[in-house]
Amino acid sequence: MSDDFSPGDPMRAARKNMRPAVVRRFYAVAVAAPVAGGFALRLDGRGARTPAGNPLLFPTLALAELAAQEWAGQGETIDPAAMPVTRIANSAIDGVAAAIAETRAELAAYAETDLLCYRAAAPPELAAAQAAAYDPVLDWTEEAYGARFVLAEGVTHRRQPEAAPRAIRAALQALDEPFALAALHVITTLTGSILLALAVFCGRLTAREAWRIGHVDEDFQIGRWGEDDEAMARRAARWREMEAASKIAEALRR
Repeated sequence: MSDDFSPGDPMRAARKNMRPAVVRRFYAVAVAAPVAGGFALRLDGRGARTPAGNPLLFPTLALAELAAQEWAGQGETIDPAAMPVTRIANSAIDGVAAAIAETRAELAAYAETDLLCYRAAAPPELAAAQAAAYDPVLDWTEEAYGARFVLAEGVTHRRQPEAAPRAIRAALQALDEPFALAALHVITTLTGSILLALAVFCGRLTAREAWRIGHVDEDFQIGRWGEDDEAMARRAARWREMEAASKIAEALRR
C-alpha cells in the first residue's frame, strides 16, 4: 500500500501496528465462517485478529473468503506483502473504523486537486491521451453526482466551483462502512483521483481501466524513455494493492 499519506491518516496509523517480519506458517487450514457480528477468518478453527488485537471480522462472506484465500495460499512462511486484502482489512478495522469522519475528509480533499482536472499543455500527444482517458470519467461524474469540474493546464492549482467538491462530499457522507472507505482510500491515493476511486467502487470502471487512466502520464514517459526495473517493481506492488481494493469494492457491491 502506498505510504504517501498525510500525518493524520488513519490508514497509515493502522499500518504502523502491522508486524513487518515474515513469520512461519502456524496453521493448516484457513476458512471463512459466519459469526456474531459478521464473518470471520478462521485459522484451524480459531478466530484471527488484527495487529492491534481486534477480531478480524468482515461485513460480508465474500470479503472474508477473499482473506481466507490469501491465508490459505501462503507457503511455509507468511508474507504480509502477499496478502493485500488482509492488509486493507487490518487498516479498515484498526484505523478507519475509529476515524470515519477524518477518512471522509481526506478523501474529499482530493476533489479540489483531482488528477483528472490537470492537463498537460505539451506535447500534444500527451494532451490528447489525457483527454481521451479523463474526459469520459468527468462526464460520468457529472451524470452520476451532478459534479461539474473545471480543467487546469499544468500543475497550477485552480479552485473548483464549490458545487463540485460539495457533491463528492455528499457522496462520501453516505458511506459509513470502514471497509468501503478503506478501499476508496487505497484507490484514491494510488491514482491521485477520488473520481476514479468512486467509478471503481460503483462498478463503472474495472480496476485495470482505472489503473490505466490513472497512469496515462507515467505510461507516456515509459513509452518515450523506456522502463526502469526498480520503478516497475514498485508499480507491480502498487497494482496488487489496487486490485485488492477493487475486489473489496466488488465484494461489498455483491
